[in-house]
Amino acid sequence: MQGDTAMAFDFKGKRVVVCGGSRGIGRSIALGFAAAGAAVSICARGEDGLKATAAEMGALGAVTHFAACDLADGAAIAAYVPAAAKALGGIDVLVNNASGFGMGDTEDGWAKGFNVDVMATVRASQAALTFLEASKGSSIVNIASISGYRPSVRTAAYAAVKAAVIQYTTSQAAALAPKGIRVNCVAPGSIEFPGGTWEARRTSDPALYNKVLGAIPFNRLGTPEEIASVVMFLASPHASWMTAQTLVVDGGQLLG
Repeated sequence: MQGDTAMAFDFKGKRVVVCGGSRGIGRSIALGFAAAGAAVSICARGEDGLKATAAEMGALGAVTHFAACDLADGAAIAAYVPAAAKALGGIDVLVNNASGFGMGDTEDGWAKGFNVDVMATVRASQAALTFLEASKGSSIVNIASISGYRPSVRTAAYAAVKAAVIQYTTSQAAALAPKGIRVNCVAPGSIEFPGGTWEARRTSDPALYNKVLGAIPFNRLGTPEEIASVVMFLASPHASWMTAQTLVVDGGQLLG
């Protein structure tokens, strides 16, 4: 599927930064852009995952850069983004994918969600602004969740901060349109991949897994590559007249 994704887009000469790009959805986004010819920088906290994904991108022939970065730390973001821009020669696309996965209605859940899901999006966007302004046809793509569209007793903090990301996308889009920068968002449904939360839940909490599965009309969870394809579309010239939009990519999960 990664090859199919790459064939649909041409990002040769483009510079892409993916915050939260070492695993899962972020990894597939980074690999998709790399396969389509972009130079790509990724960051995350875990260096082993970053090295593995960077090696995969390099095998695709891409110019790559990676750095360990705690996206809950404003100073770390302020250092990473200019370093990525220097390594790539600029920034044309910024993807804000990181999540603190703060789930419950607790101090810890809210702190994780606010510091990463919300503030990393704000801070990385601000740090990249000068570079995006210097690019022609630049864009930001934020990653939210369908959780931001409905109440969630189980994941109250996560749902609320994802709703904030969806709303902030519209404010960013309005503010940055005069600068020629488009801002859009993708709201994935439940996505399953090796080592991910839903793969673990298949065995650790089969009742929850099957409940979610039963809410999806296609009777399967989504894949990271299916999210990457939509992110690449929004960052591409095919979406040149789109801004302030959030695209739900959930196989109809919200219908349930």
